[in-house]
Amino acid sequence: MLAHLSIRNYLLVESVELDFAPGLTVLTGETGAGKSILVDALALALGDRAEGGVVRSGAARAEIAAEFVIEGLPALARWLDEAGFAADDGMLILRRVIEAGGRSRAFINGSAAPLAQLKEAAEFLLDIHGQHAHHALLRPQTQREVLDAYAGAQATAAAVATAWHAWQSARQRRLDAESSGQARQIEREGLQLAVEELRALGDNLARWDEIQTEHARLSHVTTLIEGSQALIAGLDEDESAVSSQLGELGARLDAMQTVDGSLQEVATLLHSASADLAEAVHALRRYSNHLNLDPERLDELDRLLSDMHRLARKHRVQPDALAGLLEQFQARLAALDASDDLDALQASEAAAIAHYQQAAQQLSAQRSKAALALAKQVTAAMHELALAGGRLDIQLQPVSEPRAHGLEDVGFLVASHTGLPPGPLARVASGGELSRISLAIQTALSGVAGVPTLIFDEVDVGIGGSVAEAVGRRLARLGETRQVLVITHLPQVAARGTQHLRVAKHANGGFVSSNIELLDADARVEELARMLGGIKITATTRQHAAEMLAG
Repeated sequence: MLAHLSIRNYLLVESVELDFAPGLTVLTGETGAGKSILVDALALALGDRAEGGVVRSGAARAEIAAEFVIEGLPALARWLDEAGFAADDGMLILRRVIEAGGRSRAFINGSAAPLAQLKEAAEFLLDIHGQHAHHALLRPQTQREVLDAYAGAQATAAAVATAWHAWQSARQRRLDAESSGQARQIEREGLQLAVEELRALGDNLARWDEIQTEHARLSHVTTLIEGSQALIAGLDEDESAVSSQLGELGARLDAMQTVDGSLQEVATLLHSASADLAEAVHALRRYSNHLNLDPERLDELDRLLSDMHRLARKHRVQPDALAGLLEQFQARLAALDASDDLDALQASEAAAIAHYQQAAQQLSAQRSKAALALAKQVTAAMHELALAGGRLDIQLQPVSEPRAHGLEDVGFLVASHTGLPPGPLARVASGGELSRISLAIQTALSGVAGVPTLIFDEVDVGIGGSVAEAVGRRLARLGETRQVLVITHLPQVAARGTQHLRVAKHANGGFVSSNIELLDADARVEELARMLGGIKITATTRQHAAEMLAG
């Protein structure tokens, strides 16, 4: 559950530290005081994108940190472990820092994290039901998603969509094979000719550097032989060869060393040079012995290099890329062969259809079962919310052809009074009725949701009187099993809270700020009295407020 929320320099809030308790927490305040700031700030800590201008005027940055107790959430613990975020004694801290210039940073338990991971973590923690959720309920897609969520069928619905797209891809491959066979045959013939030309070069395709080196050596072999012989003669065979001179100089140095022993190091260096010279001469003789004029091999290399340059120009690549090009051509030929195998393509399409049908039928069965249960639960809630005699019907209409969302369209039909035929929400329900139906559906979904915290942001707009009392009782019952946070303008709802927060706006030195405070029993009476009686609070409204809290 949400244990603590810290907000600094966000919009009208300079600094707020809030501790939250289990059960139903209500948040109230005058219109324009900034009640929704708390939810908006929390949403940022949970990964929502930050819009410009959220940093409080004059501040360098805004910072929001939300601390959650995560004991009893093994799935979240596994996710944190896999993502590399160590859990801190059963607590999870999500933090967001937004610079005045627009740059944003996010952290999970003190470690930097992308926004996507904050959103993933949020899915384990809470659901936020916004004040305009009832408008989204008018869309067929939302109605379908609501039913799938109630049925616990989101994974099945995703599998159906994936299977449908796989089927369409298989179908398109088969259609392409049937309609463009001639074009692919032309491409195949060109590829086969190119592959044959490249294969004719054999292993030489991958030996471009070696072939160039060998060709250069054979092209200059005469120069290399003459140079080797001249070096050997100058170093060892001529009368004035370097080896002879080193020998004579070494003998003279040995004689000098007998007189002055300090020359020993010089003598050692000179003897080492003589040894190195002898090794160099041996190496040159070996090299010279392996140098042979081979005009036939040189001609062969000339032809090979000419062929490789020609094919490289033809395919507009460098010669050393020809080996990789051959692999590409061969892979494309294999793909063309596979795409022309109509039997295999038809079999693949049939398998994709069968897979889709299996998944879609499973989804239809889940929807059919859940539709009855959800309609019954929402209808009962509608009666509790002063829509006695009304009912919700969930219609599953078979589609003319299979779709990515399954084999049926989902429609919510409602009758707001006894005797009225059910019709689409958009045409039958008034604004207030739609708000109550939406609340009934949201609380029904909350009953099956796995998250421990639920937030309702002014979902009670447009209702009052006995209906408001019914809404308050319903939210209070929900708070017996979940942590529930409700932003409300209804005293009947606020009186049901086990914890009461109030938002107030203050002007200080030309700056306007919002402050959120936890109310004690006396302060709750005053706040409820304000909500009941407006600006002028009388003893009667205070007594009424106290009675509401006591009841």
